[in-house]
Amino acid sequence: MKNYTAIIEYCNDTKLYVGYIPGFPGAHSQGSTIDELIKNLQEVIEMFSEDNI
Repeated sequence: MKNYTAIIEYCNDTKLYVGYIPGFPGAHSQGSTIDELIKNLQEVIEMFSEDNI
């Protein structure tokens, strides 16, 4: 299992956490909690990994 760094911010306008993975253009997501955002980002990384096999 690889580790990745995620940049996470809270958007006061949407009341959502938003995040992206540096080095993966287009690898971004959002969630109502940090845990939800991390799960969503993990799914994005899995999709990127499957596409690059």
